[in-house]
Amino acid sequence: MGNDHVVPQSPPASTASQDSTCRKSSGTVQRLITLVTDRPVSLYAVSVLRAGYGLLYLLFLLREFPHRHEIWGPASPWTPTLARQLFDQTGWSSVLALSDSRAYFELCYVMALLTSALFMLGWRTRAVSVLFAVVVTSFHARSIFMTDGGDNLILLMAVYLPLTACGRRWSLDARRNRVKAARADSAAGRTKHPYLLQLGEARGTAMTVVHNCALFVMAAEVCFLYGSAGLYKVQGASWGSGTALHYVLNLELFQPWPTLSHFADEHTILIAIATYTTVLLQVAFPFVLFGRLKYPVLVMLLGMHIGIAVIMGLPLFSGAMIVADAVFLPDRFYTSLPGLCRRAVRRTGMWRPASAERGAGASSVPSQGRHPGMPGPRNQIVPDDREGSVPTTEATPARG
Repeated sequence: MGNDHVVPQSPPASTASQDSTCRKSSGTVQRLITLVTDRPVSLYAVSVLRAGYGLLYLLFLLREFPHRHEIWGPASPWTPTLARQLFDQTGWSSVLALSDSRAYFELCYVMALLTSALFMLGWRTRAVSVLFAVVVTSFHARSIFMTDGGDNLILLMAVYLPLTACGRRWSLDARRNRVKAARADSAAGRTKHPYLLQLGEARGTAMTVVHNCALFVMAAEVCFLYGSAGLYKVQGASWGSGTALHYVLNLELFQPWPTLSHFADEHTILIAIATYTTVLLQVAFPFVLFGRLKYPVLVMLLGMHIGIAVIMGLPLFSGAMIVADAVFLPDRFYTSLPGLCRRAVRRTGMWRPASAERGAGASSVPSQGRHPGMPGPRNQIVPDDREGSVPTTEATPARG
């Protein structure tokens, strides 16, 4: 018994692997919580969505201004009474159906134009974003049978945007906040009550969580839209054979420019390539979002939507999709845009810095000194921007 000694036993391999897995999972959860609660992400992206959808809906209302009575007003074939009967079945609602008065409808239309403009500019964004969601929902529900995919996407984004901090960048609110911050810095020294500070921190954390979750939902919505559209196309025989766009180009409903549609339809190989590329981009889009491959994919999708807007005559749908794609661009992309634009302009030679222009202007001024025996001014004229230089000529008398 005296010679026996206890040998420590190492823990089983399965227990060690379980501990490692638990630590990794806890670290992942902690990073996810930090990402959601630390700071609002993609503030520039949601600002682009705010300005883009506000501008799109403003242009849409202005475009349909001559036909507003036939689409949403009392003169519409889909009367307010029919709309209210449908609302009873679907649960929808619209402020336009509250009255059959023509004056009431005109007031609602003017308020919709004003709300869209203010939402685009980012004035009192918290309140105006809610009004914009009410406007889009009301006009969408009033004539729901005249809507398309672009209207549906704008409706979804209009409902999500009030939950985001879409007025913190590129807005009138951001400009006003900068002025307030400057005044607060000048009036520094005032101390707030600790409870007020804690309440402000809790409010900021709650707004950050809601913003990030709403942004995630909007991004997931766009991914589902692209993925489902691509998978739906895969099931069709015309998309599998590469002839779907041929049939689309020959539909009179999607021929705003018949000559352009017929010209594009003559290039059968390009039509087949565009058909397969469309399906591939839409199916692959959700899988390329976490790498640099998303940038060329977004550029190709931009070209596809521009083609749909021009050739098929669907500008509202294409504009809604282009604006929605902006949610996948990080803030560093938007902050680097001014520098990229300046470098691009410099390479084209269309712009030079002010210092270079002043230097070029100063060097182009000829010497005006008077040589001996030649008529002319005694002193040399020096431009104002050459500070510190002393005018001297050969004819200037020496100082004693």
